[in-house]
Order: sequence, then structure tokens, then C-alpha cells
Amino acid sequence: MKSIALALTTLLAVAHASAQPVRPKEADTSELAQEAIAAYRKGDIPAALALATKLTEAAPKQPQSWFLRAQLHVNQRQHAKAVADYSEVIKLDPKSSSAWQARGEAHFKLGKIAESVADFDQFLKLVPDQKPQHWQRGISLYYAGRFKDGKEQFEIHQTVNSNDVENAVWHFLCAARADGVELARKGLIPIEGDGRVPMAQVHQLFAGKAKPEDVLTAAKAAPAQTRSGEPLFYAHLYLGIYYEAIGDAKQARDHIFKAAERANENGYMGDVARVHAEILRKQEKK
Repeated sequence: MKSIALALTTLLAVAHASAQPVRPKEADTSELAQEAIAAYRKGDIPAALALATKLTEAAPKQPQSWFLRAQLHVNQRQHAKAVADYSEVIKLDPKSSSAWQARGEAHFKLGKIAESVADFDQFLKLVPDQKPQHWQRGISLYYAGRFKDGKEQFEIHQTVNSNDVENAVWHFLCAARADGVELARKGLIPIEGDGRVPMAQVHQLFAGKAKPEDVLTAAKAAPAQTRSGEPLFYAHLYLGIYYEAIGDAKQARDHIFKAAERANENGYMGDVARVHAEILRKQEKK
């Protein structure tokens, strides 16, 4: 599933492109911003962060300064620091839809589900035409226990992303919690054209036409050129939530934890696996 947020390099490049006129007591910071971007592109993240911090100190009233540093924090998975910087952006520019969206994602990655939903809702108040695209909100709604709302979100997303097995699966998960597994299976969204391994087998599993081992077999047989770890990551993630849906807590835990181990190279869905694993850990402690 593709993120609404732009790629980090693009965001860094445009962070100062729309800056407001420099205030009389603030120096021209465009050169400092470009130095931070250049350091990031060279892979020198400590230098980029140091320059971004200088930028916030030189131009504390420019929201772009805080946004730039927040994106660097996200890149380093320092999500609490990112939330703090996005909050500064929002204080300075409450109509920054990008900041609300990005803070919602960061809140989710911290396991702050209610806060992520609230931020996503504010994003949609500012740009309501983006609601059909907003699958991240649907996932947050699932973890918030708002299953009917999540089901609706994934139904809307289907109108703009008709060949995504993951959307059908998350719709199923919300429907299973709201209406029961049998009704969810009857209402499973039909999908054609998702060529990612092992998505065909995942869809068949939720439809009751394949077994869990079919998903694992397909993932393990993925072509060598497939990005390392990805097929097995998705196999374990969706096996985990499948077992959770049918009430097998032990199998669910085993697969979710295996997915979380492979999360680093799998973007936002990797963070979903981490958040899910952390929820299970907290439940076990209770």
C-alpha cells in the first residue's frame, strides 16, 4: 500500500520552496537548508540534523524549518522527536495539511492510535478530496477498535485502488470484527491484478480457498530479484492477522513477531507489524 506522504528526498527538496518572506529579524536561511539537504543526500544524517537544528534556531517562525528537521527524525525512526517538530509546524501553520498527515503517521508509529486518527481526520478536513486515498486512516481505525468506520474507509479506498489485495484484507479484518468472520468472508472484495508475491495466495487464504502453508510456500519461492525479505514479511504479517481474525492467538503472535523482525525494509507496513507486535506484548504483560 502506497503512502500519501511524499518521499523524503522530495519533501526535503521542497521544504523551503514555499517559504514565507523572511522576517526582518531572521537571516536568509535558504543556503543553510540546502546544506542540510545536501548532507542528507550524501548519507551524513548527523550533519543534516545538526544543520536542520541550526535552521530552526535561525528561523524559528518559519514552519518549513521545523518540517525539514521532522522529516530527518522520521528517517532515523525518532518518531517522538518528529511529532514534536510537526507540532511546531502546526502551531505556526494550522492549515498545513502535510504536517497533520505526517504527524498522524508518526503518532501511529509510536502506537498512539487515537492521536493518529485525530490527525488524519484533521488532514481530511483540510483536503477532503483525499479521503478515498487514505488507507492509513483505515488501519488506524482498525487498531482503534472502530471497525465499522474502518470498513467504510477501505470500501472507499477500493474505488481508487481496485487491484490491491491488502485493501481487501483490511476490509475483511474490520468486517470480521464488526459482523463476524463468515459474513466477512462472504463480503471479501474480489481482486485481480495484484502481482506481488504472495498476495494471490493471501487473498485465497482469506477467501477460504487456500491454506496458510500455501502462502509461505509462495513467499519462499519468490524470484531472486525480489527485494530481500519482502515476500516473507508480507506472508508472516497477513498470516498473523488471519490467525488473529479466526481466534488462534498463538499462531497470530508467532507470525506477527516474525513479520516485525523483517519490518525495517518494508515501509509503513513494517511499522504496522511493529505496532501490532507491541500491542501483543502489552496484552501479555496484563
